[in-house]
Amino acid sequence: MPRKNPKHAEGHRHQIHYFTTLKGITGMLRDPEHTESVFDIEDGLRDTEAYALAIQHIVKHPATKRLIDARYLAPPADVDALGKLPVGSLGHTYARHIVDHGFDADYFRKIEVKTDLDYVLMRVRQTHDIWHVVTGFLPNRIDEIALKAFELAQLRRPMAAVIAAGGVMRYLFKDPDQLAAVLHGISMGYRLGLAAEPLLAQRWEQGFGVTVLEWRRRLNLDLAAADPDAVIRAPA
Repeated sequence: MPRKNPKHAEGHRHQIHYFTTLKGITGMLRDPEHTESVFDIEDGLRDTEAYALAIQHIVKHPATKRLIDARYLAPPADVDALGKLPVGSLGHTYARHIVDHGFDADYFRKIEVKTDLDYVLMRVRQTHDIWHVVTGFLPNRIDEIALKAFELAQLRRPMAAVIAAGGVMRYLFKDPDQLAAVLHGISMGYRLGLAAEPLLAQRWEQGFGVTVLEWRRRLNLDLAAADPDAVIRAPA
């Protein structure tokens, strides 16, 4: 059996910031709604080879690469102004999503953008709730896991894999009666992510006046095909 090069193995071990990662995983298992735990997991894993490979995968799509090269980041959303857009538009639906759930549109942990990875993490964090709106996944525990499966299909984001796996483990031992729903959500989210156009490539803020249904058509977000049991709900 061939032996691994000890120096090579040591280098890979040092790429993982174990304390930060374990702190995040422990916090997530204790309280799945604690957002800072998710950021801790990602910050602990961001220097791994898995993230480097994820970026290589993401930039293969020309439209996504153009957005990354442009370092396009929108200012914080004016939720009050978006709420005045026509009912059914992405902007109005997003504003209702933020207000109805008591969210802060600028809640996420910030990163100084120096590399492609920095940009991808910032942009995904900035548009997380927009992804909720266009995919139809609700901001509850099971749908959050399903959205992570969607992200895994589209971005190969290691943190998404950790959250999905952690979700399975948590429901297996703490709420086994809900495990089937979690597994269904993961399967559905992954299928939807594979079939859809890349959400990371979109300049959502320039299309807030477009309806959610039209965005879904453009992006091939076929909710009925991904979820024959209609678990995903369309926006009101």
